[in-house]
Amino acid sequence: MKKNRGIAVLVLTVIITAFLCYTAGFGIGPTGTGSAENIKTGLDLAGGVSITYQAKEENPDSEDMKDTVYKMQKRVEQYSTEAQAYQEGSNRITVEIPGVTDADQILNDLGKPGSLCFIEQTDADGNTNFEYDGTTYVLSRSLDEIREAGSVVLEGTDVADAEGGAYQNQDGSSREYAVNLILTDAGSEKFAEATENNVGSQIAIVYDDEILSAPTVQEAITGGQAQINGMADVEEAQNLASYIRIGSLSLELEELRSSVVAAQLGEEAITTSVIAGGIGLVLVILLMIIVYRVPGVVAGIALILYTAIVLIVLNAFDITLTLPGIAGIILGIGMAVDANVIIYARIKEEIAAGISVRGAIKAGFSKAFSAIFDGNITTLIAAFVLMWLGSGTVKGFAYTLAIGIVVSMFTALVISRFVVNALYAVGVQDEKFYGRAKERKAFNFAGKRKLFFLISILLILSGPAAMLINNVSKGSVLNYSLEFSGGTATTVTFNEDMDIKQIDSEVTPVVEEVTGDKNVQPTKVVGTNQVVIKTRTLSQAEREALNQAMVENFDVDETLISTESISGTVSAEMRRDALVAVAVAAVCMLIYIWFRFKDIRFASSAVLALLHDVLVVFAFYAISRTSVGNTFIAVMLTILGYSINATIVIFDRIRENLHEGQSRTDLAEIVNNSITQTLTRSIYTSLTTFIMVAVLYVMGVSSIKEFAAPLMVGIVCGAYSSVCITGPLWLVMKRHFTKAGTQTAALAGAPAGALTGGNTAASEDKSVSTQGRKNSKNQPKKKNRKRVAERLAREAAAKDPSQEEKSE
Repeated sequence: MKKNRGIAVLVLTVIITAFLCYTAGFGIGPTGTGSAENIKTGLDLAGGVSITYQAKEENPDSEDMKDTVYKMQKRVEQYSTEAQAYQEGSNRITVEIPGVTDADQILNDLGKPGSLCFIEQTDADGNTNFEYDGTTYVLSRSLDEIREAGSVVLEGTDVADAEGGAYQNQDGSSREYAVNLILTDAGSEKFAEATENNVGSQIAIVYDDEILSAPTVQEAITGGQAQINGMADVEEAQNLASYIRIGSLSLELEELRSSVVAAQLGEEAITTSVIAGGIGLVLVILLMIIVYRVPGVVAGIALILYTAIVLIVLNAFDITLTLPGIAGIILGIGMAVDANVIIYARIKEEIAAGISVRGAIKAGFSKAFSAIFDGNITTLIAAFVLMWLGSGTVKGFAYTLAIGIVVSMFTALVISRFVVNALYAVGVQDEKFYGRAKERKAFNFAGKRKLFFLISILLILSGPAAMLINNVSKGSVLNYSLEFSGGTATTVTFNEDMDIKQIDSEVTPVVEEVTGDKNVQPTKVVGTNQVVIKTRTLSQAEREALNQAMVENFDVDETLISTESISGTVSAEMRRDALVAVAVAAVCMLIYIWFRFKDIRFASSAVLALLHDVLVVFAFYAISRTSVGNTFIAVMLTILGYSINATIVIFDRIRENLHEGQSRTDLAEIVNNSITQTLTRSIYTSLTTFIMVAVLYVMGVSSIKEFAAPLMVGIVCGAYSSVCITGPLWLVMKRHFTKAGTQTAALAGAPAGALTGGNTAASEDKSVSTQGRKNSKNQPKKKNRKRVAERLAREAAAKDPSQEEKSE
């Protein structure tokens, strides 16, 4: 019966895997529903629409321009999380929206960002400002006259945000469609006075001399928040909210030009990335099979399923995929491998402990669950915070990361369990198919902690040192790319229509050679011979050299080459949002780890290790002069999500060893044993993720390499900090940040306060073992004598780590 059930599970798994792979590869139906080709991609991967607006004011204030850019960024994110807005010149703003090819449709949807105001129904003299003509509300006189009469109660800049949607009635009986307004502090004061004076009257919302809505004031609104109800459906509410957000711009804009643009990274970058991902996945599966035998095959099936499901889910939720999004998928593959490694390493340990294969499989999944759950939930918390507070690239990364985490947990804990149990049921029961963990002597990680801490401090300090040297020799502490510091957009009109491959293989290398910029972003304007080449900010001499190179290499007309300074696409507000999101994510992770492990020292040492990894990678950017742009944000976020997982696994083993009676040995030994027991897992999971990124680095174009290189450094650094830093750091905190005797006595099973006086760091190990011997009520004497004998034997064979602590 069990054999038949096992065969059925295996056959069903093969069918589902084949179906999902086919769906991800080719799709279903004539439109190819579910196919990877239908995934929305960003400007860097597939191109989109570019629209340039110009401020109507001749010399707009720089602060107004920055504010308008930020608000336009928020506006266009409704089309895609990867849409971007940036300043061009002194009075123009360009928005780029990926995944669309109809510029006219976007213009119609986006509208012309114009002026917005709220006006009273009548002025102080009783003159009517607007009226209902039977079909809609219209102005009774010009807006200039209304302004002169003092009937404008709010300007668009007084509105901080507007959000349309469906909301529950106060009585909870039904849902209604409405727009929620959030006003600025100044707007709140104005609106409180206006609504108090107009209770029972209407206040109209005017956009470009047209009335969008004329709601009736029900009561004085003093809290800075208001709701406009009575919408027919969600779409009407969202449209009104969109116009209010557009109209709240600090400047009034008019369309200057629009065009459809091709991918920034080009076809070669996409193709090589896909091939590299495939090769990396195959290498990872082969490694898993070599190391874990039959369970490795199961892990391979789980990884293939993971990849197919993620691609289909990206389709289903209409998520825009960009280079940072690919980072999220790669991280997901690493975490999916991680979960399988934890499970199968556990199975090998249980077999080595003398448990039957059947019992080892059950115990392996059971004991691995807490580490997998905590590690993934911690990263998922970070992803949700980044979705909530992040914008642009940060938000896109968070979406793909969250999807990857959920899918990896499902494939590891559900699919792998069913398949492994099915294989056992059909006769794959010999332990040689699963392997046996080798017993390894514990390495003295705790005793070497001073060396590890010194290495980390030197690595971290190398960053500020390199930045100081760079500032003196290069003029900038980091090599900021155009996303951060702005740059130069050079528009070249070629004599023929250059396709993407030609631009990648012929134009980009010339630009890189002249400018020395390895983060060049060429964008083809579809339907023309023009190519917009974005680089770091070029000096006048460099601009002239680039123009000359274009003439010499491609025989273009120099008079048809134009240059324009552009602002960074990552504005100061977006950088602030990203920093706030990362900080909040770190705090939330700290709180979760504290809650799960019941010890703030686990949480704080984990977060400090994350900070360590980020600072070391930051140092790599400073030393190597790798471009700091959108990929920088993606790399840092990837490290934030990846490093914490390995730390959680080690902490989970420390917690388990404390609970399983090892608490009477000294804490240094527990740390050493726990790290050694999980060392194989740490090596293999870091290695598999490293392989994925390394293949991407070897095969990728220059912009891909600038993404992969620091990510490889981050993976190695994350493995080092998890193994060499977090455990010893927890040990130091455990010894120095607790009341003398209280925690130690509790570990020994004695009443709190049983130990008195003395230096905790020097006496803790001795206190634990002594109390264990004295507490005869809780432990049989025979076992106690055996434990003492074993301890003396270990001390005779090799110097015990605790003795080093005492001598220190």
